[in-house]
Amino acid sequence: MSVNELAARLGDACYAFLGLNFLWGLYCVIIAFRRIFQLSFRNRRKQDEFLEELIDKLDAGQYNAASEMCANDSRALPQLANVAITNRQIGYEPLKQVLTELLHQDVLGELEYRTGWIATTIKSGPLLGLFGTVLGMMAAFGRIGLGEKVQPSQIAKEISIALICTAMGLATAIPFNFLLAGISVRIRRLQESLGSGLVRVLEHFKHRQS
Repeated sequence: MSVNELAARLGDACYAFLGLNFLWGLYCVIIAFRRIFQLSFRNRRKQDEFLEELIDKLDAGQYNAASEMCANDSRALPQLANVAITNRQIGYEPLKQVLTELLHQDVLGELEYRTGWIATTIKSGPLLGLFGTVLGMMAAFGRIGLGEKVQPSQIAKEISIALICTAMGLATAIPFNFLLAGISVRIRRLQESLGSGLVRVLEHFKHRQS
């Protein structure tokens, strides 16, 4: 197999790699948005209503009812609050440390894993596209270098097909860049809402300890 034939085959393979890169990035985007939706309250008012009901139960000493209320809710704040209720005997400072670690490892860590892959998809798209274009150009001009009689229209067609790789890479990077920005904003909002919510829950155990 000649170098030109190898370049042509690798150039064709780049289409498959670009397609896989796009599909993986799209999958990570969907999972990230879905996970943020699962972990978050619909709005701040809904979270405040949940916290008011929870704090009322805690202040009344109804820890079993409060724990049951949180255990049946799959969102991040209720689950973290349930950990605080279950481990309330260890004291305020250790409890604060446990919740901080869970927040960063189990909640934000998973989302950062997805956003990391989306960022990789954004970077890989143009690089794969450029690689495919270079290989396509090598194959096209390689035919001229062999001294074959080639029609200019045929070479132009091969070059245009090679440039499609670059277009595909950019078509992946540009929209995913906006999607990643949207996901990052939602993660920051989730982190802020979880932080403020956990502060209110921990305040109860801080006053209880004192």
